[in-house]
Parts: sequence; structure tokens; C-alpha cells
Amino acid sequence: MTVGEAWLRRDEPKSPELLARYDGAVAQLERGVPFAYAVGSAGFRALDLKIDRRALIPRPETEGLVELVLARCSGGLVADIGTGSGCIALALAVEGQFARVVAVERSADAAALARENVKRVSPKTPVEIREGDLLAPLADRADRYRAIVSNPPYLTPREYAELERSVAEFEPREALVSGSDGLEATRAIFAGAAALLEPDGLLAIEIDERRADAIHVLGRDYGWNVEIHADLFGCPRYALATPGHGPGANTSEE
Repeated sequence: MTVGEAWLRRDEPKSPELLARYDGAVAQLERGVPFAYAVGSAGFRALDLKIDRRALIPRPETEGLVELVLARCSGGLVADIGTGSGCIALALAVEGQFARVVAVERSADAAALARENVKRVSPKTPVEIREGDLLAPLADRADRYRAIVSNPPYLTPREYAELERSVAEFEPREALVSGSDGLEATRAIFAGAAALLEPDGLLAIEIDERRADAIHVLGRDYGWNVEIHADLFGCPRYALATPGHGPGANTSEE
């Protein structure tokens, strides 16, 4: 029984070891630690992942990004940029029909957590963790990708300062903030991803709902055909893009 299961089955007898872990989790919750960090795990689609403060807690909105990619892509290679816990990469490996998944992470600590989750999930499709910033670990090889997927940092410093305590105090800042306009990482991905994709490849990015229009324009300026899709709450949350024909390519929106 995991600590999370023990929490759900609080009235059942527990071993001394599990009771100690359970009590420790309760103490953390009383201090305001998010539930996933307190119990050390979180669900993401069909997965049960190890989660701690080395990476963001997976959100339901990000499950929708995976759903869109699975609906549009199969076969070949897929890359997950800024993998964190490995949730996107592992979901694509388990549910998709890809030859291999490459997961990139600049934080050595988060990359270590992702590797632990690869061992935990043990997907049939290989998942390779590469350390480095954004697209750099992909650019030195001749591989071309069917899809490049990312949930990059997308907050401004001011927006980060306004986050609720349960996020700002416990989750890694570097996974949340992206330059003065919140677009630094997304801009870099738009700038470099086309050279790494197959000719009909897909770029799929989770975005901040407040910057959907700005991202639509940004993608167009870098030569992408961009569609903005809503999440399960009806908020504009995902940018799906295909290479166009240079700056100013036509865009469409759903």
C-alpha cells in the first residue's frame, strides 16, 4: 500500500513502517505541502508517477496536450522538451505508437526524477532522457521527429509572485518562469523546432491562456501554421503548429 492509498483508506490497519510514512505525509500536509509532494506520487493519465520537489506536479490540463498529440501522430520519433517528471514522455510511450521517445530536461535533478519514473513505468517504447536546454540536445544529431511536444515555463516574474503559496513555495521556479514576457522558452522552440521535424511533423506546446493571441502571432512570425485549442475548462491552452513557408505563413484557429 502506498502513502496515497493509505490516505484514502485511513481507517484500515497499517504496518509500523507505513504508519510512519503516513504520519510524515500528514505532517507535511499540515505545513501546506501539496498533496502529491506529501505522498510522493501523482497520477497522470494511466500512469502512477513518483513526484517530489525536483519537478512540477503534473496537471490535468497537460493530459489534454498528450491527447491532441496521440490523435494526430504515430510512428517515428517524438521529443518532449522540458520533461520534468517525465509525465508527457511516458504517457506518449505507453499510449502512442512511436518508435522512440526522447525527453529533454535542463535540470539535472528533474532529469534524475524522470529516469526514476522511466524505471518505474518500464514502457515498451524506449524513453531516452537527455540533459540540456530546450532543443539543444536534439540539434547535434541527424534525427528528425514526427512530433516535438513541450509544456515549457510560461509565466512572467510578476505572475509568479502572484501565485498561491502551495505553488510558489514548493514547486521549482525555473519550471514556471520564462523571461520578462513569459515567452522566452516558447520563442526559442518556435525558432528552432522546424529544422528538427519531419516535413509533415507537429509541434505541440502548452501555453498560458492569457497569451494565446501573442503566441498565435509569434508562431506566424517564425513561419508556422498555428491552431489554438482549448483545455477541458474551455481555456485556450494548446498551440499546435506545422511548418509553413517562412515568416507570415497563414494561420488557422479552432
